[in-house]
Amino acid sequence: MLCARAWRALSPLAPLRTGAHLSACKPTCRYSSAARLDLSGIYPPIGTPFTEKEDVDYQKLEENLQIYAEIPFKGLVVQGSNGEYPYLTEEERVEVVRTVRRSLPAGKLLMAGSGCESTRATVQLTEKMAAAGADAVLVVTPCFYKGKMDSRALIQHFTKVADCSPVPVVLYSVPANTGLELPLDAVVQLAQHPNILALKDSGGDITRIGLIVHKTKAQDFQVLAGSAGFLMAAYCVGAVGGVCALANVLGRELCELERLCVSGRWEEARVLQQRLIEPNAAVTRKLGVPALKQAMEWFGFHGGACRSPLQPLTEAETQQLRKDFSSNGWL
Repeated sequence: MLCARAWRALSPLAPLRTGAHLSACKPTCRYSSAARLDLSGIYPPIGTPFTEKEDVDYQKLEENLQIYAEIPFKGLVVQGSNGEYPYLTEEERVEVVRTVRRSLPAGKLLMAGSGCESTRATVQLTEKMAAAGADAVLVVTPCFYKGKMDSRALIQHFTKVADCSPVPVVLYSVPANTGLELPLDAVVQLAQHPNILALKDSGGDITRIGLIVHKTKAQDFQVLAGSAGFLMAAYCVGAVGGVCALANVLGRELCELERLCVSGRWEEARVLQQRLIEPNAAVTRKLGVPALKQAMEWFGFHGGACRSPLQPLTEAETQQLRKDFSSNGWL
């Protein structure tokens, strides 16, 4: 019999043994609807600072966290796309999450990226992220064999991860990076799983976001906008918050946009949203993570260099980035 929909684990699961069969993970009624995890709000998918030798710079990470603690974020996303997670070892990914957990103020949520290409690896990393202090895990679509990642394969993948996870699972669709959008029918079916909490949709198709909200409202499913460029539009069709790269730089402004939307002050929200579109595009689809890290430096954070093979911005790209911020009044 299906468990009642619920979110927070009542007791932790024993860690998976290395090499344990996924069949050992069975869905259980271990979640309480009374303790539903409310994701509404703004989250920066934080960057990972590196030293000159490309080691993770934990001291600079903690200094960034001290600044973020003063901004009214709902929480932080760690090891998302902007954290350069594909370039980190598993040990580094877990240690970054552990470091953030130690520094995170009480009441702030920690969402940790645990997606890997195989279901087995994702299950194992999800367990480790939960043990490191994650309140929820963000699981990206596996995509290396994207031609075979149809709804059947993805439903099986996310279901097994959610069955085994001791914390709630957030689906993550980011087609700009993966070349794969999580199909609508898969989202609708997965939303019925008692341990799948939400979707972070970075595709930017507002009609799709609105339809997902509509088709999953019976499950009390939550949708997060995956970019600041369409945050207001996402709120208009029922999203509850956003995981936005630009929040690493203009966090207070995005929290203000959230406040305006939630309070129905749409004209003020529209003016602010329009000023955020160009800088957001610059640090996402146009110039990417190197631009985000450069902008972080301008705004008093530790961004620094990316880990190779990502390259720093050219002079022309840096000038364009500055223009995108300054022409909208941010620099």
